[in-house]
Amino acid sequence: MSDNSRDEEPETPPDEAALSARLKRLGERLEQSHASRSSAASASRATDYSGFARGFRLSSELIAGVLVGAGLGWLIDKGLGTLPWGVFLFGLLGFAAGVWNVMRQAGVTSGGVPDSTIERREN
Repeated sequence: MSDNSRDEEPETPPDEAALSARLKRLGERLEQSHASRSSAASASRATDYSGFARGFRLSSELIAGVLVGAGLGWLIDKGLGTLPWGVFLFGLLGFAAGVWNVMRQAGVTSGGVPDSTIERREN
């Protein structure tokens, strides 16, 4: 009694063969799609990073305005001896200047040239 069934591969039913062929074709299409998407994704990441850079730049403009205003107010208070009022007044002026700088860099106000990295919409 020799068992030759171990050496032979069992035949697959036609339905299973068709299914495996379809699965193979689907895998190939997915690989092609993934390759084309990866090149498009790298281009979109560059625009995402430029958006982050723009956001950090605008937020640093605002923070710098407040800090410079409060620093000037503190120096004036130290010289005149009116501690809370100079910091408060110049801090508010620094905040207003920071907001104005952010709006100017973003191209919202007409004063000054908008940031070169921002594309203006024509409506």
